[in-house]
Amino acid sequence: MSQLSPLLKQATPVVADHGEGVYLYDAEGNRHLDFTAGIGVTSTGHCHPRVVRAAQEQVGKLIHGQYTTVMHEPLLKLAKRMGDVLPAGLDSVFFANSGSEAVESALRLVRQATGRPNVVVFHGGFHGRTVATASMTTSGTRFSAGISPLMSGVHVAPFPFAYRYGWDEATATKFALRELDYLFATMSAPDDTAAFVVEPVLGEGGYVPANSEFLAGLRQRADDHGILLVFDEVQTGYGRTGKFWGHQHFGVSPDVVITAKGLASGFPLSAIAASAELMAKAWPGSQGGTYGGNAVACAAALATLDVIQEENLVENAATQGRRLLDGARAIAGKYSAIGDVRGLGLMVGSEFVHPVSGEPDNPTAQAAQQAAAKRGLLLLTCGAWMNVVRMIPALVVNSEQIDNALDIWADVLAEVTPAS
Repeated sequence: MSQLSPLLKQATPVVADHGEGVYLYDAEGNRHLDFTAGIGVTSTGHCHPRVVRAAQEQVGKLIHGQYTTVMHEPLLKLAKRMGDVLPAGLDSVFFANSGSEAVESALRLVRQATGRPNVVVFHGGFHGRTVATASMTTSGTRFSAGISPLMSGVHVAPFPFAYRYGWDEATATKFALRELDYLFATMSAPDDTAAFVVEPVLGEGGYVPANSEFLAGLRQRADDHGILLVFDEVQTGYGRTGKFWGHQHFGVSPDVVITAKGLASGFPLSAIAASAELMAKAWPGSQGGTYGGNAVACAAALATLDVIQEENLVENAATQGRRLLDGARAIAGKYSAIGDVRGLGLMVGSEFVHPVSGEPDNPTAQAAQQAAAKRGLLLLTCGAWMNVVRMIPALVVNSEQIDNALDIWADVLAEVTPAS
């Protein structure tokens, strides 16, 4: 008898039988309020009827049409439809399966297009688990430990994580940009640097939003030195932050955008987008794959776009995100064990620290996450020390469900940590 790898550690004890909207149901019929959304994947909720119907219809017509062998209608429709939502000027798309695969595709593109070997990533970023993307990931050593040697050509600059540094945001931003200039002088000359790759909100790194000054500083340096600016929107894209793309909060445009997770409401699909001029600079044969742009996944992605737009889910994410963030902050104000609550849209993280020393408090964060699961609220942790409990509900979440989650969260904190 075979079994799952013991390395697959479950964050909750739930064995899901079926899902509907923001709820998961186990085999015994117990209902769980799912504020994980498959790590931000089920953007339209579990089993949205329109997504289900689109996938079912496509399964009966064509399941797999390998896209370097034949074209198929859902792929062509999705490529065209993406033009409605992509940042201005990014009019060429390549589809893959996972976030890691899309990041690698972007890496291949920027190196080939510029002829330069190096990329700069930012401290706390998560870009994937493959060797190349793990080499670009600094949100935690668990993603890269034990697989050295890692890929060369990756340099790490600070992200303006004000809370971690103990500074205000302006000071942290000034420091981050100054250190980036120092990196140019000491580690990767601008003429050797192909791209900056950055998340508009650190995901696995602790739900830390960037800011306009920081991203504008990257854009200016990119323009000055012929460097490409790549936004990794795997977790922040498709309405998650209350705008369609996370970077739209900050008024800065990318040369390449990477998307996955919420793109197809749970079906494996990812993409990179760039201008046709830039995409054409990649070498022939450098883009492809057996399963990328799968017909069923593309059909689900088309239905996902319909649902997001017709049900005003981006606006809902903004409204409910403010409710969730304000509520989580109000609750945290009663507990010195939570040092910071931050986020953007439906990405909200509560960072647990020791009240006296201010050092990261992993045990209490883990206890809170587990206590929430016992009460029917499914959450995840993140951050370098896994001491940030994050809330990532589907974009269909309503006010009543937000308030229900906050009520449970308040009870959890009363259980696992003393009030201030």
